[in-house]
Amino acid sequence: MNFSKMHGLGNDFMVIESIKQDFILNQSIIKKLSNRNTGIGFDQLLLIEKSNNLKFDFHYRIFNSNGNEVEQCGNGARCVGLFLLLKGLTNKKTISLSTNKKNIFIKFIADNNIKVNMNEPNFKLEEIPVSKKITSKNFCVKLLNKNLICSLVSIGNPHCVIQVESINNAPVKKIGKFLEKNSIFTHGINIGFMKIINKNHIQLRVYERDVGETQSCGSGACAAVAVGIAKNLLCDNVKVDLLGGSLIIKWKGFNYPLYMIGPAHHVYDGYIYI
Repeated sequence: MNFSKMHGLGNDFMVIESIKQDFILNQSIIKKLSNRNTGIGFDQLLLIEKSNNLKFDFHYRIFNSNGNEVEQCGNGARCVGLFLLLKGLTNKKTISLSTNKKNIFIKFIADNNIKVNMNEPNFKLEEIPVSKKITSKNFCVKLLNKNLICSLVSIGNPHCVIQVESINNAPVKKIGKFLEKNSIFTHGINIGFMKIINKNHIQLRVYERDVGETQSCGSGACAAVAVGIAKNLLCDNVKVDLLGGSLIIKWKGFNYPLYMIGPAHHVYDGYIYI
């Protein structure tokens, strides 16, 4: 199986296509491949397939390092776009991808940046989804002797955003582990820790479901900005500083799509027998 190792601001991926090659993947194989000591090592595996819908160029699937399939990955979308271009699978400057949850559109722009239409953020609780105990998209959880205000949104995958006073001192691992598989989130949750610098600038750390804290999370950046704008705390053009670098998120508000702009990087190509 041929593959590429890629990353978006340090959020790293194994990218493969099943258009020109045949192979079989299962949860056990993906877990072995993701091992950073004995395998390729990655946060997510990205699989590109032929689209069964003529409206879309390709179909795109995402698997976490534990082999679970998930709905969305913003950094991964940019890497998929670059992969398709580098491998000669398309020469289009705008690419349409179908996914298991939402469809996305990728556009190549100047300075090695890629713009992704992530669709409109969804604040409906049934789209998160959560247990019946939660009746509001903003709710309070008591942890570490503090009342944490959790704000929920779906960017095709579920996110919980918590505003913090210090990005460096935020107990990301403790809170992340507590909330990630909490029974109130029936399909798990990604947790973002957001520090607002000003209306056009935030800092963010993200604890990803099934993965732990990553260097960056594109959908997490989209979620944090969407929550900030919905609460009138942020403007419609926001720089998001993550551990691995920065993204630009643009959203005019409800009834408009949200856009993410950032780089993607190809590290190396390889092949492995499975």
